[in-house]
Order: sequence, then structure tokens, then C-alpha cells
Amino acid sequence: MNTMPKIAWIGLGIMGSPMSENLIKAGYDVTGFTLEQEKLDRLAAAGGTAAGSIAEAVRDADVIITMVPASPQVEAIAYGPDGILENARSGALLIDMSSITPRTSVDLARAAGKKGIRVLDAPVSGGEAGATEAVLSIMAGGEQADFDLAKPVFDALGTTVVLCGPHGAGQTVKAANQLIVAVNIQACAEAVVFLEKSGVNLQAALEVLDGGLAGSTVLTRKKDNFLRRDFRPGFRVDLHHKDMGIVTDAARAVGAALPAGAVVAQLVASLRAQGDGGLDHSALLRAVERLSGARV
Repeated sequence: MNTMPKIAWIGLGIMGSPMSENLIKAGYDVTGFTLEQEKLDRLAAAGGTAAGSIAEAVRDADVIITMVPASPQVEAIAYGPDGILENARSGALLIDMSSITPRTSVDLARAAGKKGIRVLDAPVSGGEAGATEAVLSIMAGGEQADFDLAKPVFDALGTTVVLCGPHGAGQTVKAANQLIVAVNIQACAEAVVFLEKSGVNLQAALEVLDGGLAGSTVLTRKKDNFLRRDFRPGFRVDLHHKDMGIVTDAARAVGAALPAGAVVAQLVASLRAQGDGGLDHSALLRAVERLSGARV
């Protein structure tokens, strides 16, 4: 008999589908729900069970994992008569792996606690590739005992798993992560345009840069996007725009200045306003090209 906890997975998007499949590969019994039938079919083909509703998915689950785009979606699936809190059993552990505001996470933990449901906020970094390869960085917020219980599940999804503090701490660290990633992508994009306008072999330049102090996970993961102008979404500009709003608001609340972050937040907003919101965030290259009168 499988003594591993039964898992309900809500949200089977770019990140959620490969993550849930990695849990299936690790031997977990996964029941999933999402709004797109093709995503449910994919889960079933991988060995999971497709549910017809949130209530059906979570009813018998020991661990419930959510991976949806933003705070409004988390609130929509958590609250109300058809939501997680009204249908999960007392004692279940709810792990929200979405990237949302720290305040939403704190409020969710408080509301769930009244139902006897424990909560961790556990956003991730690593993008679609990290989700597929199970090498995500997972930053958690909540109680140590709940984190310890969830650790085997996290270990099937990522390689860097850290409890960062109380409820909301994981989301705060994720906001900082998104700040660093956005500024890094912007710097890489500016370097690419500078190199091309200077007539340098771009592939050779990015290879040597990635091997030195300028190297980063961002450059390693995104240099092919820059070289090929391949902006199929791994992490959409729309979502990074949302995340830059989160970090800007959170920083204002604690009195932290984000001068570079504020500029990049505006550049991301501009890119989205120009119709590129559905592209990968490496499409910040297009914004720099527009400013430089280069190809787009």
C-alpha cells in the first residue's frame, strides 16, 4: 500500500503541468484540476487522476498544491462554497506555489487555520525548464513542522528548498527574486543590442560573458532566446509585470528604495503595453531594440 500522502494539484499551466508530473514520477498519487481539458488529459496520460472540480480534487487529499497566476486566482480557488477551504479535510496541508502578494499569503493562512488547514506559501524560481527538470528553487514561508512534512514533496520538485520565515516570507523572497531576474534580463538585453550594433559575433560574446563574472543563471537560460529571437513563453511578460508590481508595493510598504527596479518595472510595463505581454520575459530585448532603432 502506498503510504505517501495523497496530493491534489490545482492549476496545470506552464509550470504546474511538469511539476505535477514530477510528483507522479516520484510515486505520489496526484489528482488534479484545471479549467483546460487538454491539461487534464495530459495529467491523466502521465498517470494522474483528472478531477471534475476543486471540491472533488481536494476532498481526500493530504496535501493540496496550488499553482495559479496571481492573487485573485488564489483567492478564487481558495474561498467560497466550491473552494479549497470549504472542501478540504481538517488537517490537510495547503501549499500555495503561486507568486502572489505576501499579504494574500498571510490572509490565506489565517483563514485556513480557522478550518484546521495548515498552509505554506512556497513560490518557485527556475522557469519552465526548472519545473521540467525538477531543479527549481523553492522559497517557503510558514511553520517549521509543516515545512518538514512538505520537504519530501519539495525535494521531488526542486534542488534548493529553504524555509525563509513565517507566512508570507516565501512570497517576499520571491518578490526579491523577480526584481533580480528582471534587472538581470534588462542588463543582458542592453548588452546584446550593444554587442550587435558594435559588429561583434554575438554567440561568441555571450559564451565568454557567461563564463566570467558577468555570467548568471539568467544569461545561461536566456542566451539562446536572445540569439534566436525565440520568445515563446517560459515565463510571460504579463506575469513579470504582475510580479514587479508586487515587489514595488512591498518595498514601498517597508521603506526600501528600488531605483533600478523602478526603471525596469516601467520598461516591463511598456513592453506589455506594446502588445508583447504574452511573450517570454527575455523579450525585454525587443524593448531595448525599439529604443535603439534596431530590429524588432
